Amino acid sequence: MVDAAAMPNSDPHIPVLLQPLLRSCSPISGRWLDGTFGNGGYTRGLLDAGADHVIGVDRDPMVFDMAAEWAGQYGGRLTLHKGQFSNLDTISDAPLDGIALDLGVSSMQIDTPERGFSFQKDGPLDMRMGDDGPSAGDIVNTADEGHLANILYLYGEERASRRIARAIVAARPIETTLRLAEIVAGCLPRPKPGQSHPATRSFQALRIAVNDEYGELYQGLMAAERALAPGGFLAVVTFHSVEDRMVKRFMQHRSGGAANANRYAPASEEMTPAFTLASRKPIGADADELAANPRSRSAMLRVARRTEAPAGEIDPKTLGMPLLKGKN
Repeated sequence: MVDAAAMPNSDPHIPVLLQPLLRSCSPISGRWLDGTFGNGGYTRGLLDAGADHVIGVDRDPMVFDMAAEWAGQYGGRLTLHKGQFSNLDTISDAPLDGIALDLGVSSMQIDTPERGFSFQKDGPLDMRMGDDGPSAGDIVNTADEGHLANILYLYGEERASRRIARAIVAARPIETTLRLAEIVAGCLPRPKPGQSHPATRSFQALRIAVNDEYGELYQGLMAAERALAPGGFLAVVTFHSVEDRMVKRFMQHRSGGAANANRYAPASEEMTPAFTLASRKPIGADADELAANPRSRSAMLRVARRTEAPAGEIDPKTLGMPLLKGKN
């Protein structure tokens, strides 16, 4: 996941790890779904590489307005759909030959102060990737102190979560990104040269909570297993260690490659693998891509291929998914 609060300037139209994805899923053909359409980089790459049809899915209606100037050149080969990839198995009326997910935050959203993702410029506390549901401002101004602290600790790995939550509650109402960043920074030591802004972890945590990003990923992985045709590819690009862990464990377990964590426990029921792994190790950016696109620095690509086995279920705890307890 990209540091949405302070991402280095880079061309927002450069899709991360696109060429490794295309090579790993070669030859590109059939019906694909791009579950994180954004600026359309993966969709265009897939269509240009030979996909017969791509369904571009995004929860943000703004991205489709931006795509209007180029989408028509693909004619009936491109379908745009407003929705969330957590239910991608209900979007296509036929099995899919490939699914691509780029879990990074859209540069377009980060660069728009009105969306409230970044503390680089002042804006309202929003952080919603779509256009509905509670905003970051709703959480900041209504959640109790304990729930706020849990969000900051679990989703942002912020060690000073209780101190920050206490300061937020005391400073309410908080309406803007810069005001929130100021409050968080006041609870932490001044950063040394080269260190990230003190509010980075807190902003990340709130964004994850607002958009239910881990829940979306968990549901999206299972939906992909249901939606893919035998031989279909699942390609996922992550930017954050927690997301990569979830994808890694999902692919390991569903390919039958997960080790038994307890040698004294009964052997797990044998399963027919639902996927085969393209590689056990993630694919990162090479030197050329790193030089051209700093955003690719933390990106990891994992690819698996669907078998003919029936789709199954997997517990979110098995994937190491952070589970938030308590309510506001």
